[in-house]
Amino acid sequence: MTTCVFCEIVARRQPAEVVYEDERTMAFMDIHPANPGHTLVIPKRHAATIFEIDEEDAAAVMRTAVRVARAIRRALAPEGLNLVQSNGRAAGQEIFHLHVHVIPRWVGDGLRLARPPVVRRDRPLAEVAAEIRRALEAAPGI
Repeated sequence: MTTCVFCEIVARRQPAEVVYEDERTMAFMDIHPANPGHTLVIPKRHAATIFEIDEEDAAAVMRTAVRVARAIRRALAPEGLNLVQSNGRAAGQEIFHLHVHVIPRWVGDGLRLARPPVVRRDRPLAEVAAEIRRALEAAPGI
């Protein structure tokens, strides 16, 4: 099994510029920041993706992301902010410990998170929505 660098940060075996920590979460500076203030928020308990995290830890991560976003606004006065959370290689995830990027933004900062979106309507929206509703109804606790 490979070692998870974020678990190593939580265990204090790897260095990080921690800006916030509570019982369930930790927030620290991204070592490859997209902009000044780029912060990562993680659950302390390992979960590779959103599909593995329990609801309590997920809620704690979002609470911490909101708290960090507000601190970034107060400290750095960005003109905007992105929250980014990716799951799986196809989505661009590189470190397989769930994390939320809190990225301050300024007009003209040159940061592009994605190319202009490509609208894909290979299947009717109603058909896809019906499949998702069926999955939710079949397993209400998912």
